[in-house]
Amino acid sequence: MRKKAGEVPVDEIKTEKIQGIIKKMEKSIAENDDAIAIAAPQIGESLRIFVISEWTLSPTDYPTGKEGPDKSELKNMVFINPKITKISKDKKNFAEGCLSAPGIFGTVKRSEKVKVEAYDRDGKKFSRGASGLFAQAVQHELDHLDGILFVDKKND
Repeated sequence: MRKKAGEVPVDEIKTEKIQGIIKKMEKSIAENDDAIAIAAPQIGESLRIFVISEWTLSPTDYPTGKEGPDKSELKNMVFINPKITKISKDKKNFAEGCLSAPGIFGTVKRSEKVKVEAYDRDGKKFSRGASGLFAQAVQHELDHLDGILFVDKKND
């Protein structure tokens, strides 16, 4: 968890090994009510992969679980070898928790918007913008890939 994860060779993305890791990550999100995203190092795989639930896309879908769609009905977005290509200067304090630090919560100052480039589960390169909870999740999971936990950054 504390070391920088290695890149996935693009020609290996569709292999049984990488697809199995993605499935294991998706299962972890599905089985944990508090999970909205997970990075491969959190399941013991030091690879630059994270998965985020589409649940993060709607501004009304906050961890209350009372607004918006049920996350089990939504797809997961897979990011392989992700890189932030643009980041807003505007920052905001976000409340955070983490599956790797159960019961610990705090606020972390993060950029309100980011643009991320990565490969999807099929090995296709894509780029997309993110804001709000989605941008927060992207930054949180990228920290995991760089060996950083949110407790290293929390303000309180």
